[in-house]
Amino acid sequence: DEIFSLGREFLNTVKGRSSQEAMRLVVGVSDVLAKSIVHRILEPVFHLDEHVRVVCRENRSIEAFMGDLAMHTVDVILSDVPAGPGTSVRAFSHPLGECGLAFFAAPDLARKCRRGFPGSLDGVPFLLPCSDSSLRRALNDWFASRDIRPKIVAELDDAALANIFGEAGLGVFAAPDVIEKEIRQRYHVQLVGRSKEIRQRFYAISLEPKIKHPAIVAICEVAGKHIFA
Repeated sequence: DEIFSLGREFLNTVKGRSSQEAMRLVVGVSDVLAKSIVHRILEPVFHLDEHVRVVCRENRSIEAFMGDLAMHTVDVILSDVPAGPGTSVRAFSHPLGECGLAFFAAPDLARKCRRGFPGSLDGVPFLLPCSDSSLRRALNDWFASRDIRPKIVAELDDAALANIFGEAGLGVFAAPDVIEKEIRQRYHVQLVGRSKEIRQRFYAISLEPKIKHPAIVAICEVAGKHIFA
């Protein structure tokens, strides 16, 4: 795709026409990230003066994207964990920010759980990320510190699927508190409670120690100043 895109750009230049695909940004997105967060992180790219064609590729973990990053078929990875020290690719994790966690459920279940939160979550049906995610580990520690034992009804890699299951009344689910309004409006769920103790962090992982790609620069600047301010 990139070869053909560059070929078209070259022909347009030779013929004196301006290219409509002057910049391309390929983003690897971890499945555990809420889609509303990904949208807000990437939104500044669409407001740049120069036209940018964004290509999003999803996968369960950042390790699956590291080879693509090394081969330059992915420009940046969005993840809730930094690049691990054991990876074979020399990548740099640029912090975008962090936020607390909010808990949501369908209206009937939310009303039941709201009073006495967070102790009210004990024995309640819950939708959790899979056990190898950083958010799941943080939730497990938080539950253990409060002697809360939720009834796990599903473990889901895809955050969007957890939202849909939650909307159907199958259980309580957690999402970043900075997108609380979007979650409530889009999935018709209600807030159960919030926790500032559980922190979810977000990173832009690239091969550059100092980011130069204009689109990635815009992502990092807006995230730090507005989304996670």
